[in-house]
Amino acid sequence: MSLIQRLSVLGMAAMAMGLVASHDYGEALTKSILFYEGQRSGKLPPTQRITWRKDSALRDGFEIGVDLVGGYYDAGDNVKFTFPMAFSITMLAWSLLEFGQSLGTDLQHSLKAIQWGTDYLLKATSIPGFVFAQVGDPYGDHNCWERPEDMDTPRTPYAVSKEFPGSEVSAEIAAALAASSMVFRPINRGYSARLLKRARMVFEFADKYRGSYNDSLGPWACPFYCDYSGYQDELVWGAAWLLRATKAPYYRNYILANIQNLDKSSSFAEFGWDTKHAGINLIKSQTPEPFITNADKFVCSVLPESPTVSVSYSPGGLLIKPGGSNLQHATALSFLLLVYSRPLSKDSRVIHCGNVVATPARLIQVARSQVDYILGSNPLNMSYMVGYGKKFPERIHHRGSSLPSITQHPQHIDCTGGATYFYTNNPNPNLLTGAVVGGPDIKDSYADSRADFAHSEPTTYINAPLVGLLAYFKSH
Repeated sequence: MSLIQRLSVLGMAAMAMGLVASHDYGEALTKSILFYEGQRSGKLPPTQRITWRKDSALRDGFEIGVDLVGGYYDAGDNVKFTFPMAFSITMLAWSLLEFGQSLGTDLQHSLKAIQWGTDYLLKATSIPGFVFAQVGDPYGDHNCWERPEDMDTPRTPYAVSKEFPGSEVSAEIAAALAASSMVFRPINRGYSARLLKRARMVFEFADKYRGSYNDSLGPWACPFYCDYSGYQDELVWGAAWLLRATKAPYYRNYILANIQNLDKSSSFAEFGWDTKHAGINLIKSQTPEPFITNADKFVCSVLPESPTVSVSYSPGGLLIKPGGSNLQHATALSFLLLVYSRPLSKDSRVIHCGNVVATPARLIQVARSQVDYILGSNPLNMSYMVGYGKKFPERIHHRGSSLPSITQHPQHIDCTGGATYFYTNNPNPNLLTGAVVGGPDIKDSYADSRADFAHSEPTTYINAPLVGLLAYFKSH
């Protein structure tokens, strides 16, 4: 598609959908944070607002004498995968560090969402020489359609160690703890210091005992959260967050010494729970080369009018990358565009993508177009956030949401007992408010089918960057 065709498609899409129509970003922000309460594992507090959820997995880790209760279920299942959980916490913390001043009354709920994750990450790293990468047998869990409160599948804990390393999961935990330590520093110095001390320790472990958890935990981590991009990017990413949190020259030197280890074949538009390349370049874009050049290349690989664009756009204007759960890319890459627009504005700088000039305002415009698409400015006039707008997904791929609540159905529902609820065409009985699903396909169509998990399943890492985006647009 030529530049003129691309611009005309996006222009027509914008007119057709009325992208100028405003959304209630404040309402969407509140709901995007509320979603995390529906993903909680463990003993729920009296302040729990999604009340159809109850206590679950209260004995996680007890079989080996370790307290692994708490944390988040990653998506619509009942497994705790530490790698994507830690990335979600990193992104929630980054959202607050950049746009926390715009959160208003949602700030306290955001802090609780982060601490629910960091408290668990402290538990997962509490035994020196071990990092717990997962709790729950994924095959047993995925073969059942069961409420988390009813779980009777094996809650096996899986750990990486000196002998069986997992640098990617360990370094991502270090990034999450370091970023979160900065969030808590002004309000709880003791907790902040504890997070930072553990971040340093876990990063040292990740670096000293190098290797991918694919090699040791592959039979359980894969194919769900296999690390396809290697662990080098997480080591540099973790060091970047530790540098930001500590200002220690060690981490600056570490980054410069290890940046050449990154996979050169990776696109500049790669950023998510697995691949950190674009995020590294953005967080380091205040420093010398190659980070500024790479950050500029990231922008040129995402803007639809750029001659070097490496992502696709649907006819309705949604950013598309291959694989499932596409809205994770739309939210994460839009967040990076928004973050990068700030130093560009400050320095009165534009980016040249061939003969195309990208202004800071254009980066913000593209980010907003993605947020607006998610909230309903799309060919289906449908919000992809549960509970937002007049029309939203009703049959999301989520066990707790699709099965009757404990209050409505106190009797145990076993592994196969949930099948009838999975296959019914009825809407889910419990509203997982704020959940953003995987989203439509490249033709802007959406089936709203529980079985179509690639499109109908929400995840913690779709919402995390969206929190920052919504906080910004709420106040701008």
